Order: sequence, then structure tokens, then C-alpha cells
Amino acid sequence: MSEAASTRTPVALLPSLAPLLHSWLPRQRWFAGKGHPVTGFSLVSATELLPLDSAPGPGLLHLLLRVQQPGLPAPSAQDCYQLLLGVRTTLPPHLAPALIGHLTEGPLAGRTVYEGLHDPRLADLILERLRTPGALGPLRFDRSEVAPAIPGGLTARPLEAEQSNSSLVYGDAYILKLFRRVQSGPNPDLELPLALARAGCSRVPAPVAWYETTAPEPYTLGVLQPFLRGSRDGWVLALDSLAGGHSFADEARALGRVTAEVHTALAGELPTVMLTRPQTEHLAAAMTQRLEAAAQAVPALQPYAPRLRAAFDAIATLGRRGRSWRAQRVHGDLHLGQTLRGGGGRSDGHWSVIDFEGEPARPLGERRRPQPPVRDVAGMLRSFDYAARTHRPWNPAWAERCRTAYCEGYAEADGADPRAEPELLRAYETDKAVYEVVYEARHRPDWLPVPMAAIDRLAALT
Repeated sequence: MSEAASTRTPVALLPSLAPLLHSWLPRQRWFAGKGHPVTGFSLVSATELLPLDSAPGPGLLHLLLRVQQPGLPAPSAQDCYQLLLGVRTTLPPHLAPALIGHLTEGPLAGRTVYEGLHDPRLADLILERLRTPGALGPLRFDRSEVAPAIPGGLTARPLEAEQSNSSLVYGDAYILKLFRRVQSGPNPDLELPLALARAGCSRVPAPVAWYETTAPEPYTLGVLQPFLRGSRDGWVLALDSLAGGHSFADEARALGRVTAEVHTALAGELPTVMLTRPQTEHLAAAMTQRLEAAAQAVPALQPYAPRLRAAFDAIATLGRRGRSWRAQRVHGDLHLGQTLRGGGGRSDGHWSVIDFEGEPARPLGERRRPQPPVRDVAGMLRSFDYAARTHRPWNPAWAERCRTAYCEGYAEADGADPRAEPELLRAYETDKAVYEVVYEARHRPDWLPVPMAAIDRLAALT
């Protein structure tokens, strides 16, 4: 394909696409603005990865599209999304579930538009671009210099379990994560695994290739990594343990060691800072603000608020007394579902950590900020509680054994037990539980008792 044909900007196409996207976008699992009306779109960039005007197709259009939703607080009212749209004259029956709609006007009137990731021919084209680094319009495709060459001809299949992003698996050898809601700046899900690869940390699949754009703003768009075929995630393994009446303590201890290994590697590759009085007071104030907002949104929190606030006041007080804490880059959203174990027996298989994007709802700058390692520890401790609550009857003793074993494993690898910083660990656990209360109240009311049980326990520590 010619460079001119592949990179022209189909500005005239956007008005004809808009009516289709108005109804299709809010139905996607990865769309963050659900429940708020879409009032318009503005084009950030458009690239024809495969020409659109070659009948019968397919063509492939890459869009970065800013979605206008004035009902959301800034900057979410202008969120930017990555779309990969297939264009054909007629959609084959096997692609019918990917249909977005039929264009009735504009330069491609009479054509059919669909979700391009579901088309094996178009998914193969994306892999080919990653195999041969270089620029195409505003897009830049890069490949690791130390990774083996990527073979061609790998059959692509989309993963259906994705929520905030989309993924393609190529021949059970690689997985490509495509970021949907993108923010300006390096995405931690590329930045941190690259740093861990430099450090020689084998606990995280090293990026093989990736693509991004630098104009008009820098966005990380997709990362290709080895697909850990046959692995099972820690959440599923924990539920199997509960269902079978087995201990999960050995697995939890191993996960603690893995977490410490990852933290040590990140601290060695990326800058660390000390949280002194100003930073500690800012941290406590932000946690307090989130608590107050949550108590307004979920009245069940209000009776607990004064005692929960005491956890945040405690670290602010320590900061004023001269206490400081080391902060570094961390995972940012660590839980059982972000871990994979492959091979071996019940506890001796190789554990890996995945998905370093952090909490997608938080601003990218916040997710890239150095934080105390106990933030990740708190996330995993909360995950054990969640798993235990799925069992009938509730099994709090199982969770407590896992929590203890996890901290012991962390101490074995790190030399410092996270429970040795009780005030900071309690503050992060409390902040996480408050976040969970709001999430469950909005999305899964039946699960609200899970974080509320933690709220009751943490409030009693005052």
C-alpha cells in the first residue's frame, strides 16, 4: 500500500460515522462513560492501516477519537479512545457479531463498518506491523532488540473476558493488549515491564513489541507480550482452594515473595523518593477526601467515617513528627486476578505478575507516581478477603491465614515485613476498602457486604 493512501486523514468520514458510534460506543465493556450522554466527537488522529476505498474490502481504519460527555467531571468529559474499524462492502456471516452499522452517507456510503479486531485478516495485519518496526503516519511500531523475531502466520483470536481494554492472542504464543481509553504519556503497562526486563526480573512477561503515537500527543496504544499458555490466574486457584477445602497458605507465601521480587527490581531500575511531611500530609488529605466523597455516595459508610478517618490522620501525624517512608514505582492495582501460575504442583509452579496499567479510572500521572510498596500489599490482602467471601459459609480464617502467609513470604524476599509499618498498611487497606464500597454499591450491590466487612474490621482498629 502506498504511504499516501495509508495515512490520509478521512475528516469527511467522521460525520457519517458519528450516528453509528453514538449507539455502539456506550455498549462496549471498555467504554468508561456509561450512563452519561455522548454529545459529540472530535478527531485526534486517523490512519488507514489498510486502504478503505478498495472494494470489496476489507479496509482498516485506526482512530483516536475524543468523546464529548459534558456530564462527566474534567478531564473525563473529553476522554480519548482508540478504535480499529473494519470496512467492507458486505459483511461475511462469521463477522455479523462485530457489526457496528451501515454508512448511508459520506465518502464510504453503502459500506459496512465493524469491529476490526474480530476479523482475522485485519488482526493479522496488526501483527505484521509489529513484526516490522517503523512509522505509519502518526503511528510508530517498535520491537524489542533482545526478543526473538516474531513469526508470521499466527492465527489471531480475541479474548472475550477483557473489560477496560481489548486483547488478541496470536497462535497461543503472544498476546496483544490494545488500550482503549488512552491518556497522554507513557502507559505503565509498557513502561514497568520494560524496566523489569532490563533488571532481569523473570516474574513479568517482557514486552516483545508495541505501538504508540507521538503526535499530537504521546499515547501508548498497544503492547505485545508472550502468552503464558496453560497458566491459571490466582483468583481461580484461590476459589478452587476454597471449594476443595484446601489451604492456600503456600501459594500466598509464594505470591508474597514474588511481589517483593518485583518491588526490588523496580526500585533498582526506576527512581525512588522519600515521603516526608508535605507528601505524607498530601497523601492523608487525598485519602480523607475520597472517604468523605464515598460516605456521601454510600450512606452505609457514614457511621464508620470518623474511625476510618483516624487511620489517615495517624500517618499525617507521624509525618509531622518526622517519620518518612520510601516510595517507588509499584504495580498499582495488585490482586489475585493479576497473577498467573503455570505448571508445577499446587504451589511450586512459576508465578507471574501481569497488567501493570494501574487502576484505569485514575489519571495517568497519578498512576505513574512513586508510592510506598505497601499499597500493592494492601491490594493483595484485600483480594484474599474477597476470595474468602465467595465461599459459603464465609471463611474468614482462610483469608487470615493467607494474609499472614503473604506478608511472611514478602518478608522472606525483602527482609522487611510490611506489617512492620502498621499505620501505613492500615491507611492503604482502608483507602482500598472505601474504593471497593463505592464500586460495589454502584455496580454489584450484592457484593457490598464484602468491603463493608473490611470496613467494620478496620474501623475497630482505632
